[in-house]
Amino acid sequence: MPLPDRRLPAVVFFALALAGCGKQQGIKPPSGPLEVAPTYEARDNPEIRKRVNYQDQMVLAGESLRAGAPDAAEKRVRAAMKIDARRPEAYMLLAAIATQRGNEAEAGRLYGKAAELAPERGDVLNNYGAWLCAHGQPAESLAWFDRALQAPGYTTPASALANAGGCALDAGQPARAVRDLRRALEIDPVNAYALESMARNEYAEGRYFEARAFSQRRLTAAPATRSVLQLASQIEARLGDSVASGRYLQRIHDEFPQDAAPNPRG
Repeated sequence: MPLPDRRLPAVVFFALALAGCGKQQGIKPPSGPLEVAPTYEARDNPEIRKRVNYQDQMVLAGESLRAGAPDAAEKRVRAAMKIDARRPEAYMLLAAIATQRGNEAEAGRLYGKAAELAPERGDVLNNYGAWLCAHGQPAESLAWFDRALQAPGYTTPASALANAGGCALDAGQPARAVRDLRRALEIDPVNAYALESMARNEYAEGRYFEARAFSQRRLTAAPATRSVLQLASQIEARLGDSVASGRYLQRIHDEFPQDAAPNPRG
């Protein structure tokens, strides 16, 4: 799901999680609401067949979306919803499909519907908060991350904490941002989104050596993005190392040639 590259990977990786793929980057993605269907002995049980058929359709839908076939993916999701229309993951995958089609308003509505259906599912609440933050509502998103963190059995709190920290920065709440980002990094020291957000905060506060340390950790934790390299270049320029700053700009040119020429001053 093509969010801006400094935004919330929780949403970005959702379709891959549904397809049974591995884990994430930065604002840490939820581990995924679906599991590979187990082998059942009582195969004639109608409820078991229904559950297996639902999961089969959803996994195939996720694979179709990952392959860039949203129409096929939607057809599979709709088939799953005929079996069970009250499962939040179906609405989240429809939201991912809407995003791939460029219909972000519909994606937001569907993430909201998923949250309505699963008010105590931390991963669902986290995804909706991530969407809100990525679409100009960072202050509103914080309540959803708080709800995710309070959800019983939520197993990826570093994801919601990193999301909350990054979005608190966008909402003009630096004290909360640092609190949540540090908590995220205590749980997951290589959370790429938390590291990038901390680097941005330290840079904004004029603590350039600290910003450099977080930026370097971010570049080690996950593949570089254009925004991460741009920030690294800006940090080095502030520290007076024009050679290092230029190296990062060259990486942007080499690794992201489709983008416009970077602005060394940001």
